[in-house]
Amino acid sequence: MTAVSSASSTRQITRKPVGFIGLGRMGLGMAKNLLKAGVPLTVWDLREEPMQALASKDVSLASNPAEIARTVDRIFICLPTDAESKQVLFAEQGIFAGNNSIAVVDTTTMNQGATLRLSEQSHQAGITYNDCPISGMPFRADNGTLTMMFGGSSQMFAETEPYLRMMGEFIVHCGDVGMGQLMKAVNNIIYDINIAAFCEVMPLAVKAGLDPKTLSEVLTSASSRSFASEHFVPRILEGRFRDDFSLKAAHKDIVNIEEVADRLKTELPVVEAMVSTYRKAIEMGFGDQPKSAMVKVYEAQLNQEVRLPRRSTGKSD
Repeated sequence: MTAVSSASSTRQITRKPVGFIGLGRMGLGMAKNLLKAGVPLTVWDLREEPMQALASKDVSLASNPAEIARTVDRIFICLPTDAESKQVLFAEQGIFAGNNSIAVVDTTTMNQGATLRLSEQSHQAGITYNDCPISGMPFRADNGTLTMMFGGSSQMFAETEPYLRMMGEFIVHCGDVGMGQLMKAVNNIIYDINIAAFCEVMPLAVKAGLDPKTLSEVLTSASSRSFASEHFVPRILEGRFRDDFSLKAAHKDIVNIEEVADRLKTELPVVEAMVSTYRKAIEMGFGDQPKSAMVKVYEAQLNQEVRLPRRSTGKSD
């Protein structure tokens, strides 16, 4: 059997236009990478600004999801929650109204249960629904290095993978529909535990006498080093609690894992400890800040901030 080269495979798929719905912090970068690879796009977003940012000879701007569905046979969705996905799929001018035999790849992060409900409703309508949540910061969406976790049939994965490789660096087929969401939740919960751990211990370490800068250097280079510490520890020291997904926005991963644990009737003591800190940070008013704001729970308890001294500007505050 002769293998089809990656280049020839790409040439084959770029002949067909693809739909893309949801041009937010992640979706816009993903759409740009499809365009960069030569895929003609028809796009839609509630906001005009990101659509205009993509305007070119290879992009058609749709007035609603139904219009996209009438012109393509594959649509990628990247939205905040399952509620928006359901609207895009089944509203009066949704995808189903335009084409009831279309393939949808939903990269929205949501609970596994919500994914299964959308999949069942889509199946009854004739739509092939697949979940493919993504992991990575907006900069990884921009440079095409996302981790993408596909849930759906082997055939649908084979058909979709060439497109995913234009947007992501690590692509994995997790199993049937819903397994992508479960994989994303497991990954993010372990990530959250990591963040909660150094957020809990850093104020204690500084209160006990360790220098914040030296502490940061060790936590980002020694055995406790991780992506989470590399990304968040320097930001904590600089007092930068912005420009990342908020505690509230990311809370759905916690709900996802809690529902799975409840269904399997098991206890998750380490997860529960992290969740306690996570929700305490939200209760204290830090829900619009990134996960690193969990450090503020323990800073308040110890009356000890973990920050580098501010550089003098020569001006009085």
